[in-house]
Amino acid sequence: MRLLKNALAGVCAIGLMATGLTTGLGIGAAQAADPVKIRMSWVAPVSNWASIVLEKKDLAKHLGKSYTIESVRYQGTPQMIAAIANNELEVSNLAYSSLAIAIENAGLDDIRVIADEFQDGVPGYYSTQYYVRKDSGINSIADIKGKVVGTNGGGSAVDVALRAILKKNGLEEKRDYTMLEGPLPAMPAMLFEKKVDLIPAVLPFALNPKLKEEGKVLFEQREALGVTQMIVWTARKSFIDKNRAAMVDFMEDMLRIVHWYVDPKNHDEVAQIASKITKVPAERFGWLFTKQDTYRDPNLLPNLDALQKNVDTTRDLGFVKKPIDIKKYVDLSLVQDAAKRLK
Repeated sequence: MRLLKNALAGVCAIGLMATGLTTGLGIGAAQAADPVKIRMSWVAPVSNWASIVLEKKDLAKHLGKSYTIESVRYQGTPQMIAAIANNELEVSNLAYSSLAIAIENAGLDDIRVIADEFQDGVPGYYSTQYYVRKDSGINSIADIKGKVVGTNGGGSAVDVALRAILKKNGLEEKRDYTMLEGPLPAMPAMLFEKKVDLIPAVLPFALNPKLKEEGKVLFEQREALGVTQMIVWTARKSFIDKNRAAMVDFMEDMLRIVHWYVDPKNHDEVAQIASKITKVPAERFGWLFTKQDTYRDPNLLPNLDALQKNVDTTRDLGFVKKPIDIKKYVDLSLVQDAAKRLK
């Protein structure tokens, strides 16, 4: 009997050891798990956060631990929709218009707005400008009739704003004017080469010295849409739910980096970073992250009222057919939880 008890005790001890070893291995496996890969999209250098955040990766305390970042450039936000649908992008900087198209036309019902990137037309701040050539003879929006209009893609933010103001003035695409697509950096050249007669000029391309010399502003975006929640960060709910802890870490790091960039005392270094990325002299970036720039919420919180109005305009122009209640597609808990850590 005593031998049986001793044998059973030995078996139990071995079992406990095995359980402890398994638990330990489980913890080790979890700790050793690969960081979550986050691919971020961008269009315009410097103006889009994904183009510059890695220049201050020293401020990203969780980078390489719980997540990694890869920045990916696209011609415009509409081109990102297929990438999101195919899980080729984790955090996309969608325009208000692309967001609406993604929800309805691409069936991305699980897409969520998680942060602000920038807003256009906020009083006291920059608004996207639309240029014509000084020698074009175009002096009013009515003069665009019969002309060729440049766009970076049907359904992009600047495209929708452009169509909206032309429509307000009685002009419809195909009937009254022709659209020609091209990348935003190429817009000034397209204007000078007379391939198009009107272009959107977003920052930093709006500061092209030749554009200032040979072109003139016909109107600003604020005249078409008022305040625009121009670009938002989005992610799919399935990705958020699976990687919530890593996403909060990511947002914490992004807030820390954004706070550094918008702090006036860092402006000289910011200009040097912008120069490095764009190959443009640093002295040309005096406007960056000032009131000469578009408005960026320092806490990465979007203007949801403006976003709803902008999505409604996208519907009015026929890019989507059904009303969209934007609040159903918002999850600001990630950035809000991250902000609590920085207090």
